[in-house]
Amino acid sequence: MFGLGKKRTKLGKWLDRRGISQSWLMKKTGLNKNTIGDLTGNGDRSPNQRTMKKILQALREIDPNVKSDDFWRM
Repeated sequence: MFGLGKKRTKLGKWLDRRGISQSWLMKKTGLNKNTIGDLTGNGDRSPNQRTMKKILQALREIDPNVKSDDFWRM
């Protein structure tokens, strides 16, 4: 099981519920491990527009209805 005992953001919890790894998201987006780790575990970090677009594009392969406000306050 993913995320046991770790603080998770809405994005992190979304990935965990679907059994999707951070590695998968890294490969799909081309973003580095630290960026993905911060965005899935650090509630203080928000992505810039370019990063958000990459993440949403990848997540829409799983759920075409996903939107930015599912994860981040804008």
